[in-house]
Amino acid sequence: MAIPDYQSLMLPLLRFLGDKKERSMRETIDALAKEYGLSAEELRELLPSGKQPIFDNRVGWARTYMKKAGLLESTRRGFFRITDRGSKILSQNPKEINVKYLKQFPEFIEFQIIKHERIGENRADEDEKEKTPEELLETAYQQINDQLVSDLLKQIKAIPPPLFEKIVVELLVAMGYGGTLRDAGQAIGKSGDEGIDGVIKEDRLGLDAIYLQAKKWENTVGRPEIQKFAGALQGQRARKGIFITTSNFSKEAYDYTSRIDTKIVLIDGEQLARYMIDHNIGVSPISKYEIKKIDSDFFSEEVLS
Repeated sequence: MAIPDYQSLMLPLLRFLGDKKERSMRETIDALAKEYGLSAEELRELLPSGKQPIFDNRVGWARTYMKKAGLLESTRRGFFRITDRGSKILSQNPKEINVKYLKQFPEFIEFQIIKHERIGENRADEDEKEKTPEELLETAYQQINDQLVSDLLKQIKAIPPPLFEKIVVELLVAMGYGGTLRDAGQAIGKSGDEGIDGVIKEDRLGLDAIYLQAKKWENTVGRPEIQKFAGALQGQRARKGIFITTSNFSKEAYDYTSRIDTKIVLIDGEQLARYMIDHNIGVSPISKYEIKKIDSDFFSEEVLS
C-alpha cells in the first residue's frame, strides 16, 4: 500500500497513545507501521535528501501538529504521551483528525499563523495534506535541481569538444581521481587508441589506472560501443573503465556491463550533469538553507553538574 500522509496518521497515532502510557518515537513508528502493514521496502523509502525515511518523517510531523494543538505532550527526551485534552477528543470517537480539525484549538491557530507568515498563504491546502513541511521543501529543491540538470546538459551539448574534455578532467579531479589537473589533463583528450580516449590515476598515488572514453554524442550508446570499449580494455590488460556520454545508454549496454568481469562504469548525460552540480563544476551556489532542531542535551541538567 502507499505510505499514508501525515494527516492520515494523526488519529491512529492518538489511538495508539490512548492508554496514557509514555511512548518513545521508535516504538510509535514501529506500531503504526505494523498497523498499516507497510513492507520493509516502503519503510526504507527516503526523503529526496536521503537522510530520513518518509514514514518516520510523517509520523514525526503528525506528532508535532498534535502537540501544537495540545493533544500530546513531551515527557522527556524522545518520549511523549496523550494529554487530558487528547483523551477527551479520543472519547468523542472522531472519524478523522487533520489540520482542519486541529484549528478548533487556539494554540494550533497561533502556530498556523506563525507558520503561514513564514511560508506565505499561497501554499495549497492539498499540498499540505499530502506532504510534511520537510517534504515540501525537499520537493521544491528537487524541482529546482532537476531544472538545473536539464539546463546544464543543454549547455554541455552546445560546447566544443576541447571544452568538454576540460570539463571531464576537472570533474574527475574534483571527485578524487586523476591526481592533479595537469596530470589528468595530459592523460585525457588524446586521439582514441582502440576505443580509449585517456588513462587516469585511480587516486593521487597512482596505485591503479582507469581507462576512459568520453563522447559528446546525441544518439543512445548501445551494447556494440560498450563491447568495443571492453575489448580495448582487455587489450591493455585493464580492469577498470569509465564511459562518459552526453546522451544515454541502452538497457542492453547496462546488462552487458553487469555480466562481464571488467568493471565499466557508465555515466550518461544526466548523471554527468548531477556530478557536476555536486562538485560545483560549471555551477555556483546562490543560496544556502540549514534546517535545525533542538539540541536536547544542551538543556539537560547534567550539563550543569
